Amino acid sequence: MSGSKSVPVGSAAMHSAPHVPPHSAAHTAEMMRLLTFLGKHGASDLHVKVGYPPYARIGGHLRQMQLPPIQDTSEVTNMIMPFVPQNRWLDFETKGSLDFSAADDQGDRYRINIYRSMGEVHIAVRRVQSKILDFDELNLPEIYRKLINETMEGLILVCGVTGSGKSSTLAAMIEYINNHRSLHIITVEDPIEFRFHGKKSIISQREIGLDVPSFPDALRAVVRQDPDCILIGEMRDRETMLAAIQAAETGHLVMGSLHCADVQLSFSRMLEFFDRSEHDFIRSSLANSLRAIMCQRLIPGVKEGSRYPATEVMLVNPVAKDKILHEEDEDLPALLSQCREEGMRDFTHSLCELVQEDKVLKAVALDAAPHREALQSALKGIDSAGAAGMVSRLRG
Repeated sequence: MSGSKSVPVGSAAMHSAPHVPPHSAAHTAEMMRLLTFLGKHGASDLHVKVGYPPYARIGGHLRQMQLPPIQDTSEVTNMIMPFVPQNRWLDFETKGSLDFSAADDQGDRYRINIYRSMGEVHIAVRRVQSKILDFDELNLPEIYRKLINETMEGLILVCGVTGSGKSSTLAAMIEYINNHRSLHIITVEDPIEFRFHGKKSIISQREIGLDVPSFPDALRAVVRQDPDCILIGEMRDRETMLAAIQAAETGHLVMGSLHCADVQLSFSRMLEFFDRSEHDFIRSSLANSLRAIMCQRLIPGVKEGSRYPATEVMLVNPVAKDKILHEEDEDLPALLSQCREEGMRDFTHSLCELVQEDKVLKAVALDAAPHREALQSALKGIDSAGAAGMVSRLRG
């Protein structure tokens, strides 16, 4: 692909290999080599597609590897087949895609999706670091720690587009609880990404397709498993969303992710799972159970390869509850800046902070801004303050 930079592929191999038939050992070794490359070069994603050399995403940018193109579907199938959990290949053949996870001896995990495209089999891999980073290491604002420390029940949603760091943020929340509270935590994931080890809490992790057939099946049973805290990997449908709301209303702490770009869209997306005739009931339930919507997107940093989260946070205070109940969703964005002292924030404020702290270039922040003019106005205040300070220092 034109415009993509090439990066050399290392020769290191994984330390552990699944048992494979001799005829596919070479293909398996190549797949292991590609997975090892991700950790060695700090890559987040790997793409294996018929007709292309493998590609890796490093620092948010796709880079073509210095390898020959993948010849055909049989090559892809031989590379990935030994990693597919037993009895799951039939799911792929039936549905045309399959999610599962794999791990190496270093503790790194890989979220793998295989899918069919124009009759060919392709692979997308997301690398998940073995270490669970905390809020500071993820460069998240203090409100994330404060919220999870003070919230004992209700629904917390972490939202963002694919690759925005939602899984890492949810893992940081679970690990914070694990370090500070004695709870029974149950996670329902597709697939499991981070592995948790009980500290103060006990943790049960359930993977779709391995431990339970589906999210609805897992959530119908979860309240009978005596949980205090429930993590739902992804809110995908009406049944999952309703189960999350009901669990939150009955005194459980429920956390989950939603694929939406900002607070207002996230709230609208929750309503879209339900018929219009159900909206009054759902609004009433959310006004009582929803504690926060926390949205994020990753922005390229000043240092090459670095990325920082721009965040938008709505806490459900009495004003937010009133807006939710009275269908005044269009007022939610304004509420974020009006209630900044409580910890709420919008993307404009967050991007302004990142520029002020010299983490992100001004031009990059402006390109990422949902409201460019608002960010320009906010940055003018910074520029003016900086210039005034310089004049003061020169006069002194």
